[in-house]
Amino acid sequence: MLDIKFIKKHRDVVKAAAIKKHINVDVDKLIKLDDERLDLLRDIEALRAEQNAASAKIGQSDGEEREGAIIAMRTLKEGLKAKEDDHKKIQKKWQDLMWQIPNIPDMTVPNGESDEDNVQIKTWGDKTTFDFEPKGHIEIMEDLDMVDLERGSKVHGFRGYYLKNDAVRLSFAIWQYALEFFAAKGFNPMMPPSIVREENLYGTGHLPNEAEDVYHTQDKDYLSGTAEVPVMGYHSGEVLDESVFPVKYLAFSPCYRREAGSHGKDTKGLIRVHEFYKWEQVVLCEASHEQSVKYHEWINRNTEEFIESLNIPYQTVLNCGGDLGQGQVKKYDVELWVPGEEKYREISSASYFHDFQTRRFNIRYKDDEGRMRFAHSLNCTAIPTPRILVSLVENFQTEDGEIVIPEPLQKYMGKDKITK
Repeated sequence: MLDIKFIKKHRDVVKAAAIKKHINVDVDKLIKLDDERLDLLRDIEALRAEQNAASAKIGQSDGEEREGAIIAMRTLKEGLKAKEDDHKKIQKKWQDLMWQIPNIPDMTVPNGESDEDNVQIKTWGDKTTFDFEPKGHIEIMEDLDMVDLERGSKVHGFRGYYLKNDAVRLSFAIWQYALEFFAAKGFNPMMPPSIVREENLYGTGHLPNEAEDVYHTQDKDYLSGTAEVPVMGYHSGEVLDESVFPVKYLAFSPCYRREAGSHGKDTKGLIRVHEFYKWEQVVLCEASHEQSVKYHEWINRNTEEFIESLNIPYQTVLNCGGDLGQGQVKKYDVELWVPGEEKYREISSASYFHDFQTRRFNIRYKDDEGRMRFAHSLNCTAIPTPRILVSLVENFQTEDGEIVIPEPLQKYMGKDKITK
């Protein structure tokens, strides 16, 4: 969330940010509502002062003078209630618009409408080639009894799946290796709740704009689509000691996404599913643009290094304005090579937010001059399953339908190959 004072001072900048991110919000209406809101607050304070004076007068008078003061007090109360009712209505409209105001994207973010307009900034590894006709991950994994999509759809419905046998072992191997790899970089592991209160999704900026993509319960709680949500809520309302920065969490959780609006895309296989598991990097640092940029590059590079250790070809792209979320200042996507489709597929996103999220969560600290500041926040996918299995299986397949296990995972699997 942006400071309303910033919005009013930099109205044109905020409007340009909304245009760049393709977010439709009426900035002028918000500013008008804020002026009305402040005017009403001044009126309310003035009426309360009059009410206090009238109350004192009642206590100090008697007879007709006291009766007149009581009548005046009733009139003041009625006027105050009317003003307070008007303020509540305007405050609600004001708050609804404030939730929709986007963060300001970095100057380096390119223009564009969708992920088709993202800009490649790096490639690593040679695209895998074969001296035989390669298979897709579905055929490979079904032949090796690693996945059952038919029964998954029968039980779950659209996009349902069962992982079986060595697919389960391989998933656990990836999780264990990721824990070892990222913990070595100073992250503190965490397993947060996946059922969260609504305010946490507003806090991260997933609501209100992504309402169609989240599951909610009969108790009006939500199933989180990423561990970023509960981890950011962990320090909500707290004042941290500046000496703890950077705070680095590596969070593991099940994730749930409705994939609203994606019908017809990736209807088969493990690319786009409703429930999955993910390790997530979350960082809090001091309120410094330079520190945010530094840690943004670092967390993205952490995931690149993890992928490189598995020897899977990838590209990194800089996301365009239309592919940024409401709160993101800048974002990178790491995309793995999928031989069966002959294209790169997203596996990770790294973003920084400045104080957009921490204002909503009220996460603050005192700087070395004693000033209260909002911390900055960042997050990046460490690795998700089962999506990574798609690239891993297809890139490491053999002519006879087996899968060579990447060297770092072999100690967790207890073997170097998946065979029938």
